[in-house]
Amino acid sequence: MKRTSHRWSIASGVAVLALTLAACGGGDAGASEGGSGASGTVAVDGSSTVEPMSKAASELLSEENPDVRVTVGAAGTGGGFEVFCQGQTDISDASRPIEEDEVAACEEGGVEFTELQVATDALTVAVHPDLAVDCITSEQLVELFGPGSDVTNWSDLDPSFPDQEISFFIPGTDSGTYDYMAADVVADESEELRKDVESSEDDNVLVQGISGTEGAVGFFGYTYYEENMDSLKALSIDDGNGCVEPSAETAQAGEYTPLSRPLFIYVSNSSYSENAATKEYVDFYIENLETIAEAAKYIPLSEELYGETQSALEGLSS
Repeated sequence: MKRTSHRWSIASGVAVLALTLAACGGGDAGASEGGSGASGTVAVDGSSTVEPMSKAASELLSEENPDVRVTVGAAGTGGGFEVFCQGQTDISDASRPIEEDEVAACEEGGVEFTELQVATDALTVAVHPDLAVDCITSEQLVELFGPGSDVTNWSDLDPSFPDQEISFFIPGTDSGTYDYMAADVVADESEELRKDVESSEDDNVLVQGISGTEGAVGFFGYTYYEENMDSLKALSIDDGNGCVEPSAETAQAGEYTPLSRPLFIYVSNSSYSENAATKEYVDFYIENLETIAEAAKYIPLSEELYGETQSALEGLSS
């Protein structure tokens, strides 16, 4: 049911956005950028966090050009890079920057790429809605999810917290969301998290686990919390400057630390230059980036970051 609800919301946003683009003449501009009459297929895979945004872009483009057919998978950031670097996909969605070993794999596979930031996310720590905890510190975040953690009850974390057993629902190890929490937030040398958890690459499975288990906690991209906020509670994070809730405003302002993060697409340079469908899709995606992000319920880039993305695309075009 969660998947259906999320897809309905995206479809509704896409429908509204399509009307907006048409009214503003944006649709014609998008078509002219990619070149009228382009056709073919585009394969996208990778981050489940970025998947809704890439799907929104493909659905909007199909309103203008149904001859460009885009498939969007959600194998996780790591899984996406694995097939991308083997030349099996045209674009890889990612909720973290590409890592050195993945760059080496792309070099070995002969895949040159361009990184384009498409949105900002506020990684959200969610709990069962009845849990009497509202805010934790960044240090407690490490205690909760770190690989050496022996915290199994909320009172272990803080004596003022309830005597309630904790159940953990976290992304799988192929997820860029897992990587971000392990490497950038917990910052353990192993780049791993605790193992006594339920894990899934599908964020909707995590939502269902947390909302259905008393004392449960987990984390995922902000959009999944926003879609399910009636059945979850988001914890505020205190990084030393007071408790801050996850939101578009706090993430863009740099106040929601250390859990705000960039979201990317990685484009195969050869596919962009040789496949008219890839070029049309990517050009449309970036030209309409702010409205696509809003349709998929993501946090649009600041003006400065959008300028950097446009410059990177211009470099790819040249």
